Amino acid sequence: MEFPSSFTRTERAFVHRLCHSLGLISKSKGKGANRYLTVRKKSGSGLKRAVMTCALTPGTKHAICTLIRNFPVTNKERTELLPKTEQGNVCAVESENKEVKTSGRLSDGIPQVPVKRGESEFDSCRQSLPVFEKQEEIVKIIKDHKVVLIVGETGSGKTTQIPQFILDDCHKNGTPCRMFCTQPRRLAAVAVAERVAAERREKIGQTVGYQIRLESRVSPKTLVTFCTNGILLRTLMSGDSTLSTVTHVIVDEVHERDRFSDFLLIKLRDVLQSQANLKLIISSAALDADLFIRYFGCCPVIHIQGRPFEVKEMFLEDILRSTGYTNKEMVKYKKEKQQEEKQQSTLTEWCSAQENNSKLESERPRFVPRAAKECSLSGDDGDAVFSQLIEKDANCLEPWLIKEMDSCLSDIWLHKDIDAFAQVFHLILNEDVSVDYRHSETSATALMIASGRGFLSQVEQLISMGANIHCRSSNGWMAVDWAKHFGQTEVVDLLESYSASAGFGNLDESSLVRTSGSDLSAEDRELLTAYHHSFDDEKVDLDLIMHLLYNICHSTETGAILIFLPGYDEIVSLRDRILFDDKRFADNVHRYQVFMLHSNMQTLDQKKVLKSSPPGVRKIILSTNIAETSITVNDVVFVIDSGKVKEKSFDALSCVTMLKMVWISKASAIQRKGRAGRCQPGVCFRLFSRLRFENMLEFQTPELLRVPLQELCLHTKLLAPINCPVVDFLMKAPDPPPALIVKNALQMLKSIDAMDPWEDLTELGYHLTELPVEPHLGKMLLCAVVLKCLDPVLTIACSLAYRDPFVLPTLASQKQAAMLCRKCFTAGTFSDHMVLLRAFQAWQKARSDGWERAFCEKNFLSQATMQIIVGMRTQLLGQLRASGFVRARGGADIRDVNANSENWAVVKAALVAGMYPNLVHVDRESLVLTASKEKKVRLHPTSVLSQPQYKKIPPVNGQTAAVQALPTDWLIYDEMTRAHRIANIRCCSVVTPVTVALFCGPARLPSNALQASSSCQGDKVSSDSSDSETEDRTTSNVSLLKLDEWLHLKLDSEAAGLLLQLRQKWHSLFLRRMRAPAKPWSQVDEATVRAVVAVLTAEEQSAGLQQPSGIGQRPRPMASEDRLVPSTWRSTNTRRSTAETEFSDSSNAEKVMMRSTRPILHQPKKCKQKNIFHSKHSTDDRSDRSSVKSADSSRFPSPCASPSSMSAKASKSPSPRQNLPVRYFIMKSSNSQNIEISQQKGIWSTTPSNERKLNGAFWGSSMVYLVFSVQGSGHFQGFARMCSSIGREKSQYWGSTGFGGVFKVEWIRKESIPFRFAHHLLNPWNDNRKVQISRDGQELEPQVGEQLLRLWDHIPLE
Repeated sequence: MEFPSSFTRTERAFVHRLCHSLGLISKSKGKGANRYLTVRKKSGSGLKRAVMTCALTPGTKHAICTLIRNFPVTNKERTELLPKTEQGNVCAVESENKEVKTSGRLSDGIPQVPVKRGESEFDSCRQSLPVFEKQEEIVKIIKDHKVVLIVGETGSGKTTQIPQFILDDCHKNGTPCRMFCTQPRRLAAVAVAERVAAERREKIGQTVGYQIRLESRVSPKTLVTFCTNGILLRTLMSGDSTLSTVTHVIVDEVHERDRFSDFLLIKLRDVLQSQANLKLIISSAALDADLFIRYFGCCPVIHIQGRPFEVKEMFLEDILRSTGYTNKEMVKYKKEKQQEEKQQSTLTEWCSAQENNSKLESERPRFVPRAAKECSLSGDDGDAVFSQLIEKDANCLEPWLIKEMDSCLSDIWLHKDIDAFAQVFHLILNEDVSVDYRHSETSATALMIASGRGFLSQVEQLISMGANIHCRSSNGWMAVDWAKHFGQTEVVDLLESYSASAGFGNLDESSLVRTSGSDLSAEDRELLTAYHHSFDDEKVDLDLIMHLLYNICHSTETGAILIFLPGYDEIVSLRDRILFDDKRFADNVHRYQVFMLHSNMQTLDQKKVLKSSPPGVRKIILSTNIAETSITVNDVVFVIDSGKVKEKSFDALSCVTMLKMVWISKASAIQRKGRAGRCQPGVCFRLFSRLRFENMLEFQTPELLRVPLQELCLHTKLLAPINCPVVDFLMKAPDPPPALIVKNALQMLKSIDAMDPWEDLTELGYHLTELPVEPHLGKMLLCAVVLKCLDPVLTIACSLAYRDPFVLPTLASQKQAAMLCRKCFTAGTFSDHMVLLRAFQAWQKARSDGWERAFCEKNFLSQATMQIIVGMRTQLLGQLRASGFVRARGGADIRDVNANSENWAVVKAALVAGMYPNLVHVDRESLVLTASKEKKVRLHPTSVLSQPQYKKIPPVNGQTAAVQALPTDWLIYDEMTRAHRIANIRCCSVVTPVTVALFCGPARLPSNALQASSSCQGDKVSSDSSDSETEDRTTSNVSLLKLDEWLHLKLDSEAAGLLLQLRQKWHSLFLRRMRAPAKPWSQVDEATVRAVVAVLTAEEQSAGLQQPSGIGQRPRPMASEDRLVPSTWRSTNTRRSTAETEFSDSSNAEKVMMRSTRPILHQPKKCKQKNIFHSKHSTDDRSDRSSVKSADSSRFPSPCASPSSMSAKASKSPSPRQNLPVRYFIMKSSNSQNIEISQQKGIWSTTPSNERKLNGAFWGSSMVYLVFSVQGSGHFQGFARMCSSIGREKSQYWGSTGFGGVFKVEWIRKESIPFRFAHHLLNPWNDNRKVQISRDGQELEPQVGEQLLRLWDHIPLE
């Protein structure tokens, strides 16, 4: 691209700067008036190519040779793996002829004449609704027009009544009809359907029904189906004919502009052209009517007034004024206001001071500490270092410390005394001074001063120590503003790259009040300034909400309170405050019902909120924007609106998706206010100012413009006509995304094999449309299924799809502690993905031990995020089952698809397959990271790879040291953030070159991908300096494997040939599994996977990478009542989950169970016995498998050890049979006498059919536990371990002739436990039935068995 020569120097400079920020290359050419500017994209070929080598170990070569000898690559496999352009025309149209099968479709039906409505108790209520007055007008307009827009204010009755108007009119005229009514959310679809059915005095599922994901209440008689937008879309993916039997489609709440509603409008507008009998009704409370009139042509608009109930509004300034709310920081601000004005004056002098001639301070001798020896942050005693890192408030510092810090910061700024940083670091580390300490006379921090002076290394060090890049000095400047003001461009780039990757939004209310608050009264301006100075606008002020709650509860007797919060994190935090932390509420918890509303909650839980609370009990509803539309909670009188929402935001240039907190739109604010006035007058408390309300967007930004387009493009292929390009289809949206961004998304889909060169979906692409995650994560999961390592990859993929579960603390010392916690989870693997996996497993362990909340606080984890991840895992696993990839039993069952889950090398291979092309290479010569289009890439400070040594003071050349410490030359990463010339990568893992060679690049490589030595002369290593013939021969025998334009691997010809053949076998297998997921595995399939696993394992060991233990342990699905978090919380601090798995990276320890806050049974006063899982089969050949020590864990405190087990002594080292599983069986007895005999004699006998099963388990496992139950007793009578195999000797004690031989058992616990205490335990190996519903000899899934045995830990020993 060229720019005209008429540009001024300033304009050219602006373009240069913009190009840098977008990752483009710009150059100015010519002289004088002829000087012009050119801009071009970076190309991989333009970068200096590092030598990318790959060598195979002898073990790897042997494994590949064995596979190829037994199962050579066939001609069919070779041909299938060529690009379609080289295959001929055989496959060019295969995807066009492929039948589209989508799950989750609406049921078929035919139009019918509706039956007469029945009279109901709701008739008088219906007739009082504003919409009822316009019934005839609405019906007539719908009859006369194909498209109708209805703008009905909150409470007008449009959602429930318009479908009934159509039904009543069709009954009156004998006209058949059939309607689909869409809602943005599941809860709204269910609630509205049930209300409409009740108003017609019918049962749900007759004339009126609903259909949402995994739940349906419809019948052949159903004429009105309420559904989500997504369900109707999936129906339309099967073809336009699906609407041929539908007369009306009503799209409700269209103002939310989610991607599904916009998609629907595109498709429905096309369908309307071909189906003359179809009517489209679009309704909302706050519709942008002009936009939709333009979109659909000239269509009528019906306006309906809302209910007349008055809702009083109170904005933030009103709340502060009327309630007298204040906090410590507000009081402090008011006291220090005069000091701040003085600081601004001094700061102005600082900024204008010339070097070395300042009158403010002169140089002076200063004590400089000796170079402190670099001690590890973890120390010898784990948390000891952080127990000392308690930041003191500046007011608490001794005078000499304030004087010393002020002196150092002044010298750094005024005299560029870089050596003074040594003293600053010393005081921060040894005197508990905050890294964000503010100069007492200017309020500048060390980071601001280093940024303004351009001290790049010190800026990096301070950020690594936890300095806050968003702190503001008294003149309102952040560190990046200091750097910009003084022209420090490199520092600007660095700070902006970190700021962009942190998802920092634009919620600075102080600036808004300062610049636009002229209309405010002096009192309000002062109140708002003090408040915003005291609180981080990027968060939600839960303290203020608690203050408001208390005021409401003590000034009024009745009325439910609805609180709108941005996300699940805030919901859980506020719930815990109400029920446990705030004594004003916790001591009177019986007077409150706390409900939670969130889109991931179960429908049954969500519906509980609609019921009225008992007399004398106040209902408090904590909700995201799910309660904003379509549902009416009749008793809500008070609404507290945080004014914020968490919104997915996608940066198309950096390809980064973030969950950002943003201000809601005016339309949403009006909707939220209306929730308080549905059935009676109410009050709406808005936690934002009038000024903010006036500056809000009128309507929300359409989701189509802010979400990743790869997923949209895949779904477009199923919706668009066959010959319609994706770009053209998306251009039909009311607000279309930019065409260039759509094309970039399509290119990405082609690079991961989801689309072919002609934009047709591949076999993989069709499956990716079924998975509710981004395409690259979907591919990762499917590769994990084929590689048989599904469970760990499922956890990692859900963490990446939702958000990082680690929270970023405020205090700098806590930031360092949080970083150490991440390090504790790595197990020496150089992997951020391992951190996500082990953190999740440790959380599940803590949850099962009853200290989930304390564990999350200790390890800086979000409890809410973990619970969301559990829900996502369940949903994705369900979809994999529906697609046939995971079966209920036999081959490809849950055990089979996890056969390799313990092998970290195999897990990483699945990650590599999904992450490609997010790949980085280590240039060992210059010790920098390079990417396909980046000369230099940096590790983000939050990555565990960024600070390998973890010293108190990060090294000056921290990035170089981190790169140097990497054990291999390749890394994968989840996302790259860019700001100007600096690119940061987050969530990284080191991988071997062979993993890259096998799983990166397209499946279909061109025939010239492998070039022999003569073909790659330009890339050949020079052999002029060789000093032997052998070296010359080796160098000349080099081949080049070209996986893409950038990824060129250099290796010897024999290895190259072997690697290419193994790659072909793998991709051929993957292609077969995509074509027929449910087809049984063949011998060649199994052999291919075994060879791939052997190769990956050998290469991982050769690179010196560690294999951690326990990564493949599979959590069980949650019981329905525990899924996510129950809607009603009363007196429980933690709920015992049924989704936990045993996990520990500490040594095998004697565990003392925590006192549960909600004991299942009465607690023991003393625990006299070791944990039951440490019982041995014999002292030398059976050992505990509940926790296995990792090779790296000895350096760090175990993040998942319970508080009571932290200091427990380690048990003996694992035995040779450690890797065998523990197995669990239910033994049913017809009478209690047999149990008594067994407990006395230490023997048992069972049926011949069970004998074979138990004998096999005894010899094939490290331990066999038997749980006993007398039929009809309603109890488990205890459990024992099997101590011998079953012989032929019969028992004289058992009277039944049907029993076989006896065997020895050792009873461990003999106490009875009622079945009701195990109702939450479901056995996946018995069709997810409760464990008590087990036949004799039923085997339990290991985690279920372990959980069942743990019930005895909560009762005293006899």
